[in-house]
Amino acid sequence: MAEPRPEVLIVTGASRGIGAAVAFRAARAGYAVAVNYAADAGGANSVVDGITDDGGAAVAVQADVSDPAAVARLFDAAAALGALTGVVNNAGITGNLIGPLLDVPAETIRRVLDVNVAGVLYVCQEAVRRLSTDRGGRGGSIINISSTATKAGSPGTWVHYAASKGAVDVLTVGLAAEVAAQGIRVNCVAPGSTNTGLHAAAGMPDRVERLRPSIPLGRGAEPDEVAAAVLWLLSGEAGYITGAVLPVSGGR
Repeated sequence: MAEPRPEVLIVTGASRGIGAAVAFRAARAGYAVAVNYAADAGGANSVVDGITDDGGAAVAVQADVSDPAAVARLFDAAAALGALTGVVNNAGITGNLIGPLLDVPAETIRRVLDVNVAGVLYVCQEAVRRLSTDRGGRGGSIINISSTATKAGSPGTWVHYAASKGAVDVLTVGLAAEVAAQGIRVNCVAPGSTNTGLHAAAGMPDRVERLRPSIPLGRGAEPDEVAAAVLWLLSGEAGYITGAVLPVSGGR
C-alpha cells in the first residue's frame, strides 16, 4: 500500500530571513516545503540542504513572484512534492534604500509594488485556483506577510514599502471573506522590527537596535518567532481564524 503523500507548503522568498525560518519550522512540523527564491539560489539550496539533512523534504524553486507565469510554474513544481495545503506569501522588498518618499526613484516604486502587491495578488490567485474546494481542491490556508510599518506609515524611511504592506492587509481581509466558503482560510502576520538582513541591505544595519528603546519588550524579533506565529495560523488550532492580521511586534 502506497504511503500517503505529505502536505506541501509553498514559502515565497524563503532563501533567508523570515522565509527561511518559516521553511525550517514547517519542515519540522512535517510539511514538504517548496523553497521559493528570485535570485539567491545559494541561499535557497542551503535551506533545502538543511531541511533534507534533518530528514525533511524540500525543493528549491526559482520564480519571480511579479511574473504570473513564473508563479504558476512554482505551484507546478510544488505539486511534485505532494498535496498542497498551504502557501506563505513572504517575498517582499524595500528597494534597498531608506529615506523620504520624495527621494525614491520611480523605478524603485514600481518594482516594490510589482513584488509586494502584484506578486502577492498573483500568488493568492494561484493558491485559490489550486486549493478551492469549488475547483476540486482540498482547501487550505494562505498566510500573507505584512509589516507593522503600516501603523505609522514609516515616515522618513519606507513610506513606499509601508504603503505596499497596507495593500497586503486589505487583500487579506477581502480575500478571506471571498474564499471562506471554498475551504480556504486567509490570514496575515505583521512582523515588527526583526533581526534579518533587510535593514542592512537598505544601508542601515543597526536600525533594529536604534528602534529598540521604542519597543515595549525591549528588543527586535528573531525570525523564528515570526515563523512560530505563521505555523500556528496554518495549524488546526487556528481553524476558526480567517481575515486576521496578527502583529508580531513586541508591542510596538
